[in-house]
Amino acid sequence: MGNVTPITEQFQHFVKDLQESFWGDLNGKAQAAMKALLEEKSRQARDRFVCREAYERREGGGEHRNGYYEREIVTRLGTLRLRIARTRGRSFLPAGMRAFQRRAEDVLLLIREAFLRGISTRQVGRVVGIVTGEAVSAQTVSTITKSLDRLVRRFHEAALKDEWAYLFLDGVSLRVRRPAGRKRVQMLVAYGVRRDGQRRLLAFQRSQGESEAAWEGFLRDLYRRGLEGKNLQLIVTDGCAGLAAALQTVYSRVAHQRCWVHKMRNILEKVRKRDYGAVKADAQAIYQAETLGRAQRAFQNFQARWRQAYPSIVRQLQRDLPELLSFFHFPRHLWKKLRTTNVIERCFVEVRRRTRPMVCFVNLQSVDRIVFSIFNRMNPQWKNRTLHTFTQAA
Repeated sequence: MGNVTPITEQFQHFVKDLQESFWGDLNGKAQAAMKALLEEKSRQARDRFVCREAYERREGGGEHRNGYYEREIVTRLGTLRLRIARTRGRSFLPAGMRAFQRRAEDVLLLIREAFLRGISTRQVGRVVGIVTGEAVSAQTVSTITKSLDRLVRRFHEAALKDEWAYLFLDGVSLRVRRPAGRKRVQMLVAYGVRRDGQRRLLAFQRSQGESEAAWEGFLRDLYRRGLEGKNLQLIVTDGCAGLAAALQTVYSRVAHQRCWVHKMRNILEKVRKRDYGAVKADAQAIYQAETLGRAQRAFQNFQARWRQAYPSIVRQLQRDLPELLSFFHFPRHLWKKLRTTNVIERCFVEVRRRTRPMVCFVNLQSVDRIVFSIFNRMNPQWKNRTLHTFTQAA
């Protein structure tokens, strides 16, 4: 074998430094050339306008030059800070700016993702600086995240196919910063499952509470968009009285199931500590029964044992029992899925996890943006991930 010159570590560092120097210098020159070109176009546009005004209005009432202001644009070459020419009455964005300003998709996604992670707009700008070579201002980040508003409106207005067999309805409470102080707003959410196991977050709506009027407005919007309920077999809710009343107005023919997790929580929070375990076991025996008949007998046992100690609990459970046992009329392997709103509660866990770093939202629009972005990411992920339990019933 001939002599082979070993590639030393020092030589490797030399090559790396040379590459970084070359590409870094090339990128810097390209940025400078683009910046100079756009600023010159802006200045020329302003000067042409001022000259035309002076010619057309010789009386002296025309526009006058009024210096420049700075504006950032994000491009594939990085963030450019441009001096935009202006008069007293208008500014002059360069004609080619929109073509150059088509932000790299990865940069745009980075800004949105960082925002969705709960990072402040100022910190997002610094993170983006790692990619673009220059920190982006908080104002620029705000402008980009506001572009989500158009997508939010499109989501709210999109037609819905009347193909859902099971509809889960629930609400999540989020904190918003208002002029009068921090305030809680309710987010009403609809989650649909088809007979073949396909699932989708169908809609969300910001509300001041879970009144009958609020839920009725939400349900009527679902109906207007196409979810008339012709294929709906069951609607599962958290047990909110306002929602139950609204269902009778909009989807009165569809069977209603109240969530056992919420019901158990309501029961046990009123029970004395010494009775907690026994009451819990007797209540669980109702929904864990092998048949509808045994579930009804389990309630009778609960009633006989606890009506003296907890009469109001027993009365409320007896009143709600028909809607707590609706799941027994469906295939057995679906019972566990249909007797609670757990499938939608898991989505709320993700919302809370993503929004926890924010402490509270700055305004109502930011609530819609963050919830839409989280839900909009879940839906595509679910296209090829059906709920296998429901698939068995298809």
